[in-house]
Amino acid sequence: MPPKSASSDPVTLLTRRIPRTGEALPIVGLGTWRVFDVAVPGPESKALVEVLQRFSEAGARLIDTSPMYGAAEEALGSLIKESGVAPPPFLATKVWISGKREGIAQMEASFRKLRAKSLDLIQVHNLVDAHTHLETLEEWREAGRVRYTGVTHYLESAFDDLEKILEEKRPDFVQLNYSLGERAAERRLLPCAARVEAAVIVNRPFGSGDLFARVRGKPLPPWADEVGCLSWAQYFLKYVLSHPAVTCAIPATGRVDHLLDNLGGGRPPLPTDVQRRKMAAYFDSL
Repeated sequence: MPPKSASSDPVTLLTRRIPRTGEALPIVGLGTWRVFDVAVPGPESKALVEVLQRFSEAGARLIDTSPMYGAAEEALGSLIKESGVAPPPFLATKVWISGKREGIAQMEASFRKLRAKSLDLIQVHNLVDAHTHLETLEEWREAGRVRYTGVTHYLESAFDDLEKILEEKRPDFVQLNYSLGERAAERRLLPCAARVEAAVIVNRPFGSGDLFARVRGKPLPPWADEVGCLSWAQYFLKYVLSHPAVTCAIPATGRVDHLLDNLGGGRPPLPTDVQRRKMAAYFDSL
């Protein structure tokens, strides 16, 4: 049986505050890797317009993209305009190149592709030439071109480097991989982010799909309704989002049914510490 549609739930998405400013963000956002790498107009872009509209109607805001994601930035800029969503989403993109001039050129291209005069967040993707780009971004933040700065990675092997730059440069955001299948961030990186007051965006909350493969054909535990889980997607998201250091998770999807299911993971209740341990133990037993 398919999961109950999140659109039937009248409760709004939970929010977390960005530590440095207190600005509230809904805890479920939208990733664009692969699914927004499409031609506009084109056969795949129509469904993405509806995804953006339903995302906005639910009160969700943060959309994350990157120049690394093929045509995603340009498609996103076009589709936001076509969808007519209001208020405008919280747009996050990245810089992924070495060199100050090269970084500036790439970020200027992102502004053009996203059709934006200013951006909410620019992150240094996978820490490539991070100190150079963070210096530029700090200047742009002062000038009002970007509201927040950040750094990202998607591998546990980079956690030492992420921790070091969080401590040294104090970016506003850090984006990292964290899921029931990849819990290493709980040991040092999430506590570090909380200590330096960096907002946390979680990528790979489904382990790039590996978590679904692990539970395929297996039922949710009988106590899943105690934490409001109607599907495995919500089970995985609620575990991640219930960590107090996490600000937002960004599962990527181009399907409305998957979007609505994911949004259900951002509605109350969230599991307590005791329930989180129970969720992890059950997952580990599968």
